[in-house]
Amino acid sequence: MKTNRTTQILAAAMLGVALAAGVGVAGPAAADDDPGKGIDVSVTIEPNTTPGQVSMTVADNGGVALQENGSNAAARQFVGTLPTVTVTDTRRPEDIPAGDFWAVVGQAGEFTATSGSAPPIGPQYLGWRPRLLSGSSSGAVEAGEPVSSVISDGSGAPTVGLQGQELLVSTANSADEIGTWQVNADLALRTPADVAAGEYHSTLTLSLFNQS
Repeated sequence: MKTNRTTQILAAAMLGVALAAGVGVAGPAAADDDPGKGIDVSVTIEPNTTPGQVSMTVADNGGVALQENGSNAAARQFVGTLPTVTVTDTRRPEDIPAGDFWAVVGQAGEFTATSGSAPPIGPQYLGWRPRLLSGSSSGAVEAGEPVSSVISDGSGAPTVGLQGQELLVSTANSADEIGTWQVNADLALRTPADVAAGEYHSTLTLSLFNQS
């Protein structure tokens, strides 16, 4: 929750004009040239009582359209990039419980064909390679490990795909570092070479967990 405080200082001055009732006009008053006189301006700012929190946002996007790149005899491969994910921790170090940690995980659903005739492609065929875009001053915030499709990409990454919750970014101890971090991931859908032609859609769900 964001709280905006605006302190307004309003100053009003009244100017009096006197006209003589008799002959002639009253002379002007002498100006006060004392530079030592001034106006005291003060404000009392109460302590910020809004508690900090850990939050996650995803950059505006129209979805990710995977494009074929890197196919071979073993698999058809379609790649893209996850929109930038931002994690922000606004808590004060003294307010973070011992052992507190946070993590963002992702899990994909089935790729279903819009025509309805082609069989679905399971989420185990979609892998990713998370990448931390902003630095971690303490090294406590780290991107998750790569995960390959069940059809190996040859990198040695676990061949489990995103059928379960896989780590995108996390910290093991929140008190080690607070601030804002950005992360994305290279996505790679590797299907059997004989996959049915068609337009497929899946939903990749990202979740933020904060536990102590």
